[in-house]
Amino acid sequence: MTGAHDDEASKAAACRPAHRRSASRTRTALRAAAAFRFGKYGYEGTSVRDIAGDVGVDAALVYRYFGSKEALFNDVTGTGKIFEPLLREPVETIPDWLCALLLGAPKDGDFPHPVMSVLRSSGRDEAVARLRADFTEVFTKGLASRLGGPDADLRAELLAAWMLGTSLMRTEIRPPALLSAPDATLERYLRAGIEVLLGPAPQPGEETPEAGNGQCDTEER
Repeated sequence: MTGAHDDEASKAAACRPAHRRSASRTRTALRAAAAFRFGKYGYEGTSVRDIAGDVGVDAALVYRYFGSKEALFNDVTGTGKIFEPLLREPVETIPDWLCALLLGAPKDGDFPHPVMSVLRSSGRDEAVARLRADFTEVFTKGLASRLGGPDADLRAELLAAWMLGTSLMRTEIRPPALLSAPDATLERYLRAGIEVLLGPAPQPGEETPEAGNGQCDTEER
């Protein structure tokens, strides 16, 4: 390495603790560094040497732990892994799980959204196809089979859209109302939308709760 890379490596080495870092902590640190760089610079703009330098280790260790740059990219940007717990979480607690995920996401834009990391990779068509496959596996097939009832696959995909849109707005677009809303207020609206999608929508002619008073509209239509 030369120039700026030498300076970065020297600083990293100076900050490194005297005791040996555990393999688990090193893997975690490498994943975090990779997620940040892939999200900010894309796949082609990120090198294994850069990732290793951020953590203060040799690039050979990245290959030892992950096998290749592509394998590391797949590891940190696999959106399917993030949502796999939905396939095990009791349906009645899914609103709790999703609200915790959405409200726990960073809002300062310093840590890239995993979906943006994929979309900023070199092959956009391939990246979109990969996202489609991940969401289809988890939501259209997995979660929909647990929801049951009419339009379960559509409701599951709308749930994914509701969740993904909210998280991208908060982390990437960052409009003022979403950033400034108290967590309790935001959670109230998020939970309302999630709970609606977990159950089938009333068919035409069925009784529905009248908004605002909790009463059922029993008038004939």
